[in-house]
Amino acid sequence: MKKAIAILGSTGSIGKQCLEVVSIFPSRLRVVAIAAKDEVDLIVEQVKKFQPKIVSVLNDEVKAKVEAKLPGANVEILTGNDGLIKVAMAAEAKMVIVAIPGSLALTAVLEAVKLKKDIALATKEVLVAAGEVFMNEVKASGVKVWPIDSEHSAIAQCLRGEDKKTVKKLILTASGGPFLKTPIEKFAQMTAKEALKHPTWKMGPKITIDSATLMNKGFEVIEAHYLFGIDYANIEVVIHPESIIHSMVEFVDGSIKAQLGAPDMRVPIQYALLEEERQANHWGRLDFGKISGLTFAKPDKVKFPCLEYAYVAGKAKGMLPAVLNAANEEAVSQFLKGKFNFDQIAVKIKAALDKHQNKENPSLDDILAADRWARENVI
Repeated sequence: MKKAIAILGSTGSIGKQCLEVVSIFPSRLRVVAIAAKDEVDLIVEQVKKFQPKIVSVLNDEVKAKVEAKLPGANVEILTGNDGLIKVAMAAEAKMVIVAIPGSLALTAVLEAVKLKKDIALATKEVLVAAGEVFMNEVKASGVKVWPIDSEHSAIAQCLRGEDKKTVKKLILTASGGPFLKTPIEKFAQMTAKEALKHPTWKMGPKITIDSATLMNKGFEVIEAHYLFGIDYANIEVVIHPESIIHSMVEFVDGSIKAQLGAPDMRVPIQYALLEEERQANHWGRLDFGKISGLTFAKPDKVKFPCLEYAYVAGKAKGMLPAVLNAANEEAVSQFLKGKFNFDQIAVKIKAALDKHQNKENPSLDDILAADRWARENVI
């Protein structure tokens, strides 16, 4: 029987790769709902190929353009946040793939969990901004969360069959981004064009900048804490430029398990969508004969302070992780628009964290309010 899925962010990098996986397994997966933004031609192409019953787009203008290109199509087209939520709540969907960057999908994902839909999670911000709220809802509903991030997929694979009590620490690997070897003195000159040249992965612009600041890895630390129930003191980050080892787990006896593979997101996506069932690889494979070496280094927290900000916010809990996430999102947005250079991203995030008054055990409304506050205070 085909598993029905809904995709939040079908036109983004992860969303498109999810649909590639669906295309390879048409007898296993079918798409019943998608949410996109304003990529009219691509949305139309996806509707024609995958025939979802519900589609959400940015606004009425985009909706009119899509409808004009789909005369007579049997599809309901919705708009805005309400449309996004309805896609997440699509009655037939058994799994919701969350691939929208930023905190936009938070409310929609929580509604899906309440309806007992499993979650395939690529969007870091859900766990970063509202980890406590989200995981409490997951436990109450009894649903499963399948990580799509290559790092968290790697850890999940390393933990299969193991007793969590024997885990010493989680080791998240980081490519180091495009500025790994760039002297810190040059950061004030670095522009968005230069920061978008990631050496290993092809990703969307926001996550690519997060990789350049190492904020992306900081977010992954917070995610790992919630996904695997491991204390922050036992989650380590190591720079691994080749991106061959996707992450590792060290056990109390000193043994270390590592998950290796070609740097291709479709592999962990397939693993998540098929719920950890291993099927034939149709993507890239690792050829050890072509690997000249694997290198590792500790992250430079002076050059890349965002990583430490994530540890601090994660340990503080409350609303501070939501402030971290929103301030970062706004700072990256302004950077991509050319309003300032690379070195100012961390400065603006730190200023927002220092200014905010934290609150323990926040509600979802508190978290969303903190999100709005942080965006308004990144100037």
